[in-house]
Amino acid sequence: MSILHLVDPIAVQSPAFELFGRTFEPGVHWYGLMYALAFLSAWLLGRSRIRAGRLPGVDEAGFGDLMFYGMLGVVLGGRVGYVLFYSFGDFLANPLMLAKVWEGGMSFHGGLLGVLLASWLWSRSRRLHFLDTMDFVAPLVPLGLGFGRIGNWIGGELWGKPTDVAWATVFRSALPQDIAWLDDAALRALHQTGQLEQYARHPSQLYQAFLEGVAMFALLWWFSSRPRPRYAVSGLFALLYGCFRFLVEFVREPDAHIGYLAFGWLTMGQVLSTPLILLGLYWLWRSRSAPTLQPAPPAAATPPANAR
Repeated sequence: MSILHLVDPIAVQSPAFELFGRTFEPGVHWYGLMYALAFLSAWLLGRSRIRAGRLPGVDEAGFGDLMFYGMLGVVLGGRVGYVLFYSFGDFLANPLMLAKVWEGGMSFHGGLLGVLLASWLWSRSRRLHFLDTMDFVAPLVPLGLGFGRIGNWIGGELWGKPTDVAWATVFRSALPQDIAWLDDAALRALHQTGQLEQYARHPSQLYQAFLEGVAMFALLWWFSSRPRPRYAVSGLFALLYGCFRFLVEFVREPDAHIGYLAFGWLTMGQVLSTPLILLGLYWLWRSRSAPTLQPAPPAAATPPANAR
């Protein structure tokens, strides 16, 4: 029998209130907590590497600036990317929808472009080679991707195609409207009698959490544990993510308003991942003749001569 998904996407519910004639129901969503865990993990991992001198000339304060730039890149780029890649028609009809972040909608590829731009601006201000910065950042990202996909699973969004595998999952949001409105008890009763099996789907969010999060982190952290030629770590990141995302798209349900773009199977996610695969291969090829940045731990602060 399949797994029935009835997880509340709100971790902490707050009392509703009215403002300007509208009712607001504030609360802390699990997805928001996943974002917090993503940034926290990146900060902890990055701080340990900064202390080991893996980005020479940059101390913890400088890394804090990089994190701030990166967070802006993730949020702004992710939102703009989603609107441009997946909802451009809605944007043309109502440009203000770009600001309606509470309605959901973030794109990894847009967030990646945002991080690239933010890291380039930060690197330029520090007079560092852009790819040295990206090689440093790449191993810090996968855990955050994994947390984000867990957030997608908790929210019951971005589910996979119908299947009968042992771990198939029934998501409320994927049910027909005449069933989805039922309360949890009624859905459990239907599920126990097998009446929801036809709606069971791949939990593709968890596949992505494992591949993009656990597997990518393990491989990249190991690969970058010692200095590698410039371009190599970034190239491996781009190649792994592009391949993993391309493969998972075969069992992930495409966006209903976009569907398949060609051949009866090509999705927008695969189209956007193909350049990453090519870029990863190119960067790995470039790394064969590139210099290797050697660690240089930040110099310890020297106490004043009159310090006691």
